[in-house]
Amino acid sequence: MSGKDYVEKDYYKVLGVPKDASATEIKKTYRKLAREFHPDANKGDVKAEDRFKDISEAYDVLSDEKRRKEYDEARTLFANGGFRSGGPGNGNHSFDFGDLFSGSQGGGGGGIGDVFGGLFNRGGTRQAQPRRGADVETEVTLSFEEAVDGATVPLRMTSQAPCRTCNGTGARTGTTPRVCPTCVGAGTVSRGQGAFALSEPCRDCRGRGMIVDDPCPDCHGSAKATSARTMQVRIPAGVQDAQRIRLKGKGAQGERGGVSGDLYVTVHVDTHPVFGRKGDNLTVTVPVTFPEAALGGTIEVPTLNGPSVKLKLPAGSANGLTLRARGKGATRKDGTRGDLLVTVEVAVPQAVTGDALTALEQYREATASDDPRAALFRAAKGA
Repeated sequence: MSGKDYVEKDYYKVLGVPKDASATEIKKTYRKLAREFHPDANKGDVKAEDRFKDISEAYDVLSDEKRRKEYDEARTLFANGGFRSGGPGNGNHSFDFGDLFSGSQGGGGGGIGDVFGGLFNRGGTRQAQPRRGADVETEVTLSFEEAVDGATVPLRMTSQAPCRTCNGTGARTGTTPRVCPTCVGAGTVSRGQGAFALSEPCRDCRGRGMIVDDPCPDCHGSAKATSARTMQVRIPAGVQDAQRIRLKGKGAQGERGGVSGDLYVTVHVDTHPVFGRKGDNLTVTVPVTFPEAALGGTIEVPTLNGPSVKLKLPAGSANGLTLRARGKGATRKDGTRGDLLVTVEVAVPQAVTGDALTALEQYREATASDDPRAALFRAAKGA
């Protein structure tokens, strides 16, 4: 990204968010746009690919608190396209910061720090510094079982990387860039302005420190290309829905020897028709008959990806009672497992006939004097 982009490109407009948008709002909007314009979802659509690049570039700046602040300050400072300064004996004169920012930040300088790096004559030209690669975000959907037990999944990602045709030199195959004679490879030069000295990107090499006489036909001398790669990523056991996993050094490649960025994977977990999840515990609802609830007994309960277990149901169990099968839940970080929480649900038959009907009528007559709602009415009357 060139420093000039800081002045001319409206990244807020690219994402369609207000300038005071929160980090959460920016992230949510980016994810929505990234899914819509991702090259995998728009194969062969060049416009969608360009839009995806613009979206990624905007998010790369606005998602970083420090870079966003720098970007906002730059656009505020240079809103009128120039800067006026003056001093004793030299009068007022203007600088065209559109020219000062003409270098490529990605190629060896040109950011706000480079422009002011030599302010007050701090030491001449500044050597191009390594730059960390951008962080990359992606999403993956797992089945309920995969989330509980862990899984290795393929992730396809698109990011900026050194051009493979020219191996990141920007020059046509068979040729090599030459060191810029103006900045001697530093990418920046110092220019005296009265009592001050400004360090600015070299205009001859546009801040790269190298001059490409015969550009690569694929990257047109930028040394970069959009790279699509598939990576096998291990999702740990026990991951939960909406959890964000950081994979250090798996993001975009760095520049000038800089370290790679990080990969952030947001996990979505499908629901299960039988089991639910509560932290490290799994949950299941098991129907029981009225005689089982009233008289007690042993009930058989299914488990996830394992044999069933038998639990003792106490006599007089009420609807909603929760039993616990230890060690039958989700896998924890330390390798142990949570529990399976079994909720009892008394099953009421839709139709009762024959001997069952006779037996129930006899039971009703035998318990006619027992009113389960008596205490409720007493409490309602304040008795």
